[in-house]
Amino acid sequence: MAVPKRKKSKMRVRQRKAHIKATVAQVKACPQCGAPQRSHRVCPACGQYRGRQVLTVKTE
Repeated sequence: MAVPKRKKSKMRVRQRKAHIKATVAQVKACPQCGAPQRSHRVCPACGQYRGRQVLTVKTE
């Protein structure tokens, strides 16, 4: 079984972990209502996706 010969330093471990980070969700404007909408998902404001009405959204 492979066993490390030396302990990995804190700097080396932290450099490796520095590349693991969360990405920001891509947001674009809805073509129908202009509200912010995540890509490839139904618009939460108007309920449309790719020019079709998919959800019925209650408005106040």
